[in-house]
Formats: sequence, C-alpha cells, structure tokens
Amino acid sequence: MINQVVEPSPRKTARVAGNMAHLSHKKEREMNSDRMTAAIVGVLFIVGTVAGILSVVFTGSILGDLDYLSKVAANENQIIIGALLVLIMGFSLAMVPVIIFPTLKKHNEILALGYVVFRGALEAVTNIAVASSWLLLLSVSKEYVIAGTPNTPYFHTVGSVMQESAAISATITSIVFPLGAMMFYAVLYQSKLIPRWLSVWGLIGVTLHLIAAGLAGMFALTSSMSTIQDVFALPIFLQEMVMAVWLIVKGFNPVAIVSGSAKAYPTDVQMNPSR
Repeated sequence: MINQVVEPSPRKTARVAGNMAHLSHKKEREMNSDRMTAAIVGVLFIVGTVAGILSVVFTGSILGDLDYLSKVAANENQIIIGALLVLIMGFSLAMVPVIIFPTLKKHNEILALGYVVFRGALEAVTNIAVASSWLLLLSVSKEYVIAGTPNTPYFHTVGSVMQESAAISATITSIVFPLGAMMFYAVLYQSKLIPRWLSVWGLIGVTLHLIAAGLAGMFALTSSMSTIQDVFALPIFLQEMVMAVWLIVKGFNPVAIVSGSAKAYPTDVQMNPSR
C-alpha cells in the first residue's frame, strides 16, 4: 500500500503565513510599546526625584527657621515654588504605576494593582496635603506680618499646626511609599523585567526607608529631614536613579516581556492552521 502525502492547499498555507505575520507584527508593536513605557517610567522617576530635592532646597532653610512666620512671608515666591515642586513630584511618581500597570499585571495583577493604589493614589494625596499645608502657612505668615508680628500665641499656634500637618503628611508618605514600592520591586524580581540585583537593591532600600523615616518618624524616634533619615534614604535614592537610567537606556528584559504576554494571552501564541 502506497502512502499518499497530502500537501496543504495554497489557501491554507497563505492563511497560516498570514497568521504568523500578524502575530509577528503584533509582538513587534508590543515590544516597541513596552520599550517606550520603560523610557517614560525612567524619565518620570528622575523628574519626580529632582522635583522633590529642589522643593527641599527652596523651602528647607525657611521652614526650619525659628522665626519661620516672618521668613515665610518674606520669601513668598520660594514657598510657592516649593509647593509646586512637591505637586510635580507627586504627579510624576503617581503616573509611574498607572503607566507601568499594563506591563506589571501580566506577571502579577494583584501586586500591580496594589502599586497603583499606594503610589498612584495614596502617596499623591499625602503630597497634595504637604503642598496645601505650606500654602496655608504662607497665608498665616502674611497675616502675622500685617498684624505687625504681634507677640500673641494665636499666630504661632496656627503656624505650628500647619507645620505639624505637613510633617505628619510627610511621615505618612514615608510609610505609603515603601509599602507600594515593595509591591513594585516584588513584581520586578518575580518577572525579571529588570536585573534581579536591581530589584533586591530596591527592596532593601525601601525597607530601610520604611524603618528610619516611616516607623521611626511616626513614633517620634527621628525627626523629619534628620541626618539619620537622610542616610537611610540614600540607598533607595541611588537605586531609583540607577534603575531610571537603566530603563531609559536598556528598557525591560525582552524575554520577560514575551513570557508575560504568553501568560496573559496564551491564545496569541497558539497557532491554529485550520482556523
């Protein structure tokens, strides 16, 4: 008995080739999209960090002065610029989890969603609270100067409340930020979207920040912007800048991107010639 070799029809062959070409183009578009996402995330990290540092440069010496009520009124523009920089920092960093969510959810949707909630929403609220407290303090200081800098407890009490409000909001940020960042770096470690040594560095850095600035600050063991807090914040600051440059230059790991797409859309990687 002679076995006959059944060759596929030209129509079926063309359909299979068309499906493969479509899948190839789709993967290429996804890779380009993820490459752009990585670059945008890197830029946002840099913008947010630089804005945060500049906000301290503009306002640190004024708000920390013993006669801050007079100083704030005399340096109105610096306080306004500082508040705007805090808002820029908050907006930039809040956009990171929103933009990167489609990429992260392919690997761990729960942690990706938690990252959006903590860094995209809660942290943004605390940054708005800090900026609002500074602007309200500016109004109080103006009234203090107009009144002839009276030696009455009223202005000092209100001013202290505004200062304390900003400090409490900053402390809450120091708790919300590392909790959200832990979710972020956990997904990155799991997915290998970036080198794992960068993810581990991030996890260690945010843990130190949570202990020194968040928990210690909440229980008044350290003061805001203290030397101890600055030292413990240095590892995560350096890590985020290194990671930002890595994302801009290198992007996400292509193998991890393909793996994530295969998990999220398994039917896209299965070709059915008879369809």
